[in-house]
This record gives sequence, C-alpha cells and structure tokens, in this order.
Amino acid sequence: LLVPRSKKPKDDLVTVRMMLPFSIQCSTCSSFLYRGRKFNSKKEAVKGIEGKYLGIQRFRFYIKCSDCARPITFLTDPKNTDYEMESG
Repeated sequence: LLVPRSKKPKDDLVTVRMMLPFSIQCSTCSSFLYRGRKFNSKKEAVKGIEGKYLGIQRFRFYIKCSDCARPITFLTDPKNTDYEMESG
C-alpha cells in the first residue's frame, strides 16, 4: 500500500495556524494585536549565519495586521527560549 507524500512548497513557506506569543502594536495603524489571538501564518526556516543556534533551526513567521493588512514578521529565539520581533 503506497501512501501519497505531501508536496513541499517551492518557496519553503508553510501555512501554520498559531496563536500570537506576545502582544503587538502595528507600526502603521497603531492597532493592538493581543497575545493569544489566532492567525494563519506563513513559516519559513531562517537562512544564513543566523539560521541556527547551537544546531537548533530558527524560524520566521509572517502574519498580517487584521486592520490594515500590513505584514508583520517575528523570529524564534532559541537562545532565550522566546520570540524576537523583526518588523511591523
């Protein structure tokens, strides 16, 4: 019995349903997105020198502001077991 494999996206972005790990204020429209809010986000592995910390892969998440649709990005931070705000 053969099981079909899922195809990996060409741009390495994977859609993930997640909750915000911290509260965010949009830098464009100044609206607040509170911790625990659910979003469909895009996840990608960070490339280059900053892509790994002690062999642990770092990830970048893309979400959109629910009011103005501006993209917001944040990274995992395995050094501090936290998240790091990148833009938005």
